[in-house]
Amino acid sequence: MEVLKTLDNAFLLPILRDLDWLSAFINVRIKNYFQKDLNQVVVLPTAPDIEDEKSPYTRYILRNNLTLNERIVFLMSMVPLLKPQIFDCFFIQNKSIGRFFSEFGGVDSKSSGGFNPTVETLNFVINGQDVSKRIALFMILSEDHFFAKDQVLFLRRNQDNDTFWSRRLMMNEDFFYHLISGEQIKPKFSEGFPAKELTTQLEIEDLVLTKQLKEELYHILAWMEHRSEINNNKNLRKNFKKGYRALFYGPPGTGKSLSAAILGKMSNQLVYRVDLSQVVSKYIGETEKNLARLLDTAEYKNWVLFFDEAESLFSKRTEVNDSKDKYANQGTAYLLQRLEDYDGLVILATNLRPNIDRAFVRRFQSIIYFNVPGFQERMQLWENSLKVFEIDENLSIPKLAERFEVSGASINNAIQFAWLNARRHQRKIIETFDIEAGLMREMSKEGKSVK
Repeated sequence: MEVLKTLDNAFLLPILRDLDWLSAFINVRIKNYFQKDLNQVVVLPTAPDIEDEKSPYTRYILRNNLTLNERIVFLMSMVPLLKPQIFDCFFIQNKSIGRFFSEFGGVDSKSSGGFNPTVETLNFVINGQDVSKRIALFMILSEDHFFAKDQVLFLRRNQDNDTFWSRRLMMNEDFFYHLISGEQIKPKFSEGFPAKELTTQLEIEDLVLTKQLKEELYHILAWMEHRSEINNNKNLRKNFKKGYRALFYGPPGTGKSLSAAILGKMSNQLVYRVDLSQVVSKYIGETEKNLARLLDTAEYKNWVLFFDEAESLFSKRTEVNDSKDKYANQGTAYLLQRLEDYDGLVILATNLRPNIDRAFVRRFQSIIYFNVPGFQERMQLWENSLKVFEIDENLSIPKLAERFEVSGASINNAIQFAWLNARRHQRKIIETFDIEAGLMREMSKEGKSVK
């Protein structure tokens, strides 16, 4: 993570103030622990008041209504990033056994030499020596908590056989960057979030689609626009399914991904294309976990999810011949239910509609076929795409549209090739043969012949 050259003190000061309070809180716990007087009343420092939302830190606390324990967990995840010396007190060794105190938990960082807190450390700071309150941490650190859903905090294993209590508490560094800078950080592609944002500079008017297809897209936009009204109206909720599921199918390059990006742009919602290779796991049960984690994050953030080549994930169920088939069918059933419970827009795209499980098809509110553009659509695509280039005045768009039955993506690729080919030969004007050469390349890619 890059460090800002200048930080806004107004954003940092509330965090530093609360870290000073946490330091005093920990010191009282340590002092009480070594006094070994279980009957002594422990007077812990009172948390500083938070009165405004002027910083991302205070805004997050107030908007999520953090409890005292949640606030301590939140702060402890930031100590290694801002004031690691606060945890130096945990390096005290138990002289009778020659190592650190087990009650303090923690992991010695090999890279920085500092102390990284584990769940055991959190338990000591929050609950002291009260064993009966230990179980409450499961709720704060569960995958259902907003810390996990918002991708703010996570637990990292040190070894494969780690228990819950020995896992390290860590803050998402992108979110930490947001806290100290005020900048909104979008999630990066990772194992925990196997998706990339899908964007476009185009508008829906730029799409060259049939009238019926555009009407279908406007219908989806209507749901996105009135989603809150539906969710807040008891009578409407009874008559509407939860969320919205759309199936886009048709040959490659016909506008499926572009349409998804434009839907997000027009509704002011982020669209993420899911990398199915990261979601699908060879281990039984892991695919469901990966998908659940992704859907939880997207649902919390109100994002649109776009599953490209979805037939690899949502394929037809098989006859049960062995245990693998049984688990595969159970996984499909789980995916059906989880998507039905998703309170947002999910778009599945495929070139092969027949390969989608029929049970999925019944759950779609929209099934839209993206066909290869006809002659009139190809004419419009050529005119729209060539208007920013210098072209041969004798180039005939009608002849190109009639001779080459290609998709919009192939037309764009052919024009890019033609422009580069002209530049390679020190020409500013794109000639007809440049474009034809590009189109021949596109046709050969798809194994098609020219009229």
